[in-house]
Amino acid sequence: MTTPPSQPPPQNTLRKLLVEVVDARHLLPKDCQGSSSPYVIADFDGQRKRTSTKFRQLNPVWNESLEFVVSDPKNMYYEQLDIQVYNDKKYSKSSGRKNHFLGRVKLYGSQFSKRGEEGLRYLPLEKKSFFSWIRGEIGLRICYYDELVEEEQPPPPNQPPPEEPSQKARGVVVVEEGRVFEVPGHVEICHPVPENFHSQPAPVTIIEEFPPHVVQVPLDPPHHPPLDKPIPVAEVRRMQSAAVEGIRVLKRPNGEFSPRVIYTGKKAPGETELADRIHPYDLVEPMMYLFVKIVKARGLAPNVGPYVKIRTSNHLRKSKPAMHRPCGCEPTDAPEWNQVFALVYNKNDSANALLEISVWDSHLENFLGGVCFDLSDVPVRDPPDSPLAPQWYSLESGPPQQESRISGDLQLAVWIGTQADDAFPEAWGPDAPNVAHTRSKVYQSPKLWYLRVTVIEAQDLHVAHNLPPLTAPEIGVKAQLGFQSARTRLGSMNNHSSSFHWNEDLFFVAGEPFEDSLTLLVEDRTSKEAMPILLGHIMIPVSSIEQRIDERQVASKWIALERQSEGCGCGGNVLCCGRIRLRLCLEGGYHVLDEAAHVCSDFRPTAKQLWKPAIGILELGILGAHGLLPMKTKNGGKGSTDAYCVAKYGKKWVRTRTITDSFDPRWNEQYTWQVYDPCTVLTIGVFDNWRMFAEMSEDKPDWHMGKIRIRVSTLENNKVYTTSYPLLLLMRSGLKKMGEVELAVRFACPSMLPDTCSVYGQPLLPRMHYLRPLGVVQQEALRGAATKMVAAWLSRSEPPLGQEVVRYMLDADSHTWSMRKSKANWFRIVAVLAWAIGLAKWLHDIKRWKNPVTTVLVHVLYLVLVWYPELVVPTGFLYIVLIGVCYYRFRPRIPSSGMDTRLSQAGAVELDELDEEFDMIPSSKPPEIVRTRYDRLRILAGRVQTVLGDFAAQGERVQALVSWRDPRATKLFIGVCSVITLVLYVVPPKMVAVALGFYYLRHPMFRDPMPAVCLNFFRRLPSLSDRLM
Repeated sequence: MTTPPSQPPPQNTLRKLLVEVVDARHLLPKDCQGSSSPYVIADFDGQRKRTSTKFRQLNPVWNESLEFVVSDPKNMYYEQLDIQVYNDKKYSKSSGRKNHFLGRVKLYGSQFSKRGEEGLRYLPLEKKSFFSWIRGEIGLRICYYDELVEEEQPPPPNQPPPEEPSQKARGVVVVEEGRVFEVPGHVEICHPVPENFHSQPAPVTIIEEFPPHVVQVPLDPPHHPPLDKPIPVAEVRRMQSAAVEGIRVLKRPNGEFSPRVIYTGKKAPGETELADRIHPYDLVEPMMYLFVKIVKARGLAPNVGPYVKIRTSNHLRKSKPAMHRPCGCEPTDAPEWNQVFALVYNKNDSANALLEISVWDSHLENFLGGVCFDLSDVPVRDPPDSPLAPQWYSLESGPPQQESRISGDLQLAVWIGTQADDAFPEAWGPDAPNVAHTRSKVYQSPKLWYLRVTVIEAQDLHVAHNLPPLTAPEIGVKAQLGFQSARTRLGSMNNHSSSFHWNEDLFFVAGEPFEDSLTLLVEDRTSKEAMPILLGHIMIPVSSIEQRIDERQVASKWIALERQSEGCGCGGNVLCCGRIRLRLCLEGGYHVLDEAAHVCSDFRPTAKQLWKPAIGILELGILGAHGLLPMKTKNGGKGSTDAYCVAKYGKKWVRTRTITDSFDPRWNEQYTWQVYDPCTVLTIGVFDNWRMFAEMSEDKPDWHMGKIRIRVSTLENNKVYTTSYPLLLLMRSGLKKMGEVELAVRFACPSMLPDTCSVYGQPLLPRMHYLRPLGVVQQEALRGAATKMVAAWLSRSEPPLGQEVVRYMLDADSHTWSMRKSKANWFRIVAVLAWAIGLAKWLHDIKRWKNPVTTVLVHVLYLVLVWYPELVVPTGFLYIVLIGVCYYRFRPRIPSSGMDTRLSQAGAVELDELDEEFDMIPSSKPPEIVRTRYDRLRILAGRVQTVLGDFAAQGERVQALVSWRDPRATKLFIGVCSVITLVLYVVPPKMVAVALGFYYLRHPMFRDPMPAVCLNFFRRLPSLSDRLM
């Protein structure tokens, strides 16, 4: 889902990483004198640098820069920067031999910025182990830049070249379990080495402890010339579980911006089984296609508008009209097409078939020549191969009755491939009016920021002076950004300085590229009847606003207000009419929500510097659908469906090609995403294509046929789930099954510990959401604005992803009122409390002695726990473990699709409730229907009001025990409490616990069917319900 931060530099440049250690705050004292003498060590790419030591400072300031050389700029995205803070033992009185560890920070190349784009970041110091005691944070400014390197001049021919030191052997790359271990190829020489052996470094032997086996990887082919001198002994390196200097773990994403290459199972000569193991996983079925690429022609017979016709035993396709170069560099008889066709290929049916490619005149339908191919001789292209080069073929004559003169050549290429071919996404396969709307595409959501506008105060405003006595002017500020607008509350006036104060934050959603401007209007709202009077305005380009990624304070600015003067010529002059103090910043530390929080697919902040490395790869294979219902009519009433799939995860959207006129389409397309948080949701929707039948001037929205949600955390590691999911659609007429879609999902995670499991202990949202949280209502409004911006951005793509598709995938209307959803949420609460209800029923059966054996066992267990209270907590946790082990048998075998008709209360919903759910705001129904629904809503609200009142009454009765509202009840309660106090002081607590337990579990023959005395006493306590009006 992300790309490396930069392209590799040219060969004559050297990339360097600059780490500026600014300061640290609130470090832990370690010198036994209440302070520390800290210094910083930075490790990157096998290089280590350190700062100076600050003597006895818990808030040290270094302002020192550490420079590193990036050995491999292409892999800088996967490199790790390790920064550790230590206390220098030379300045402390402690008796330890080592410097005390004060904390560490790990950063990856994906978090580095170019020079000029970096910012000061304060990162919390992390522990080295579970038992470490660490606190504080460190301020860093990290960037990289490319430096020109002058090439060395070659030595004069008369002088012998200087002796060069033995170069380091090329590193060995060991691939295991989806990880890449790169070990430097430097070998320590233990014996003299012959001169002719310097070019062949010795093999490196790597011995791993976990699991204990030996992997030998030679650096060069094993063939060596015979030597008289002893061969040097290879160095043996041991890969420990901890970080070892010189070993780098690379987590490489498997190309995520294009469909995955489909592996055909064939091996190249000399290919080992290790290559098979690390080959991309296949989730879809390979579909064979016959590709025909028509490039251009030359020397054709005189014609008006040539086109190409492609014919097989099962297909007939026509090309688009030819193009001629207007520059005059090509003759007029050299038309161009540059068009690729993909025809379904069946090997059994095409054994003796022919491929006919002919050129025709579109005006007179004259035959201009053709070429024939035997399909058994067409080459097969497997995906790592390069594209097939087009060749010139001489046009041959057709049937004898054709009288037209045949001449010229046609440049084309023909091959057989799969849907993984590079030419497949742009190939003309379906016979549709608008082919551009039928191709598979990958889209990227815009990068969104929160814009914080803090309106502090305004001065020197030209306020009207003819106000009534004791009337203060009511001044407010209105802010606008695109279609978004917000208003501040009325400002408070300072009589001493005639200034107005607000100190209020306004939030907007801004998207890159920043092309809009923020408009602020200062208005006088004193008059309630007339329109607000404009006192001044300013326009601020969003691109000029400062960006921040943490909670540091941004400096405020005074900006002059402008106003157009009246009656001063054409348009008037711009006058200065006061000034306003603002604090503006683009917040990069927040995650801009464009989805509902419970089905969000990404929680990363906007600023790329704060992103953490991916923990795995999510692979989705969209196989096909079957049993789709007809969505439109063609050719005089025949039902038809032109279906395509859309999948969304994170910022990446994918769209499959449209299979025209099919109720059982087969897509067989595979896509991948990087996973940064397993507690996210993948959304897949199926739509019927209507835009391909629309004219250029009209817009026909696509119809949705259902969607599926798959939570990544429900997928086991490296396991493929191939399942058919029902497509359920809730309509005004009720619930309808639109068909089924077949998907294959796999979550490829390299390791279970610690990367994946550590995510569960981290906050769900970025840090700024907790330091400066946003309100629920405010966040919902910002989510609506973000949804509109994403829909508008994707609708400008080609082919466009319609706004109705984006809104349906993002659940833009999930916050609207629905009686069905209210019932569903109520039953969800009941289901959550079902365990408590079941426990209460079980205890009721125990105390009623319905099963005497169980009741006796409970008595014995209760006595043991009372006599040995230290066993209570371990026994409780043991019981939870046993429950989890027992429920393992009933675990779901396939990931849930997220669409449960019983949970959603969609099966027994009334039609009037559905009609109300799909109604717009404001309602478009007649007044009688609206009045009926309003009365029904009032009845439901009355029930909720009664339940809330009962909860409040119980709490007020608890307060009435000691509030003396009922003096007699309070006296009785205090007296009983006194007696209980004396009894508990005299009687041992174990005896009291046994007595209470046996009294609760007494036999029904000793029970009174009437309510208990304490319950009767509680129900008689007063509440505040009698004081309500």
